[in-house]
Amino acid sequence: MQPSAPQYTERLTAPRSWWGIAALVGVAFALMLLPLGPLPLLAGLIGGSALAAVAVSSYGSPRIRVVGDALIAGDARIPLSALGEAQVLDPEEARAWRSHKADTRAHMLLRSYIPTALRIEVTDPQDPTPYLYLSTRDPEALAAALTA
Repeated sequence: MQPSAPQYTERLTAPRSWWGIAALVGVAFALMLLPLGPLPLLAGLIGGSALAAVAVSSYGSPRIRVVGDALIAGDARIPLSALGEAQVLDPEEARAWRSHKADTRAHMLLRSYIPTALRIEVTDPQDPTPYLYLSTRDPEALAAALTA
């Protein structure tokens, strides 16, 4: 394997139902412009659908990757040497770490529609972040990639 080839990669895409809601937003825009005529109605349908699709796509665009000696989670890039133990969280435990167990200093790449997660300790003494909370559909594979 090449050193630059990703050992793990995942995109946190939005659920299919959100794309249906984006289409309904376009219909709502069209209905608001209905009294102005057919051309504004069409512009509202296309424009509203496009705006809603951009919003859904941008929210569902973060990636989690393990590449070389770094973990890239969204905009964060953390060297693997600064990470400690990874804890796989089932849906109940993930919900607890998103709410009453959460630390405000933690870095969270959180998507509520993904029930499982991985909690990774940060061992770097210079970093005030106690842990990373990463929503992931396959926490076991991510934990294995971090330890490999």
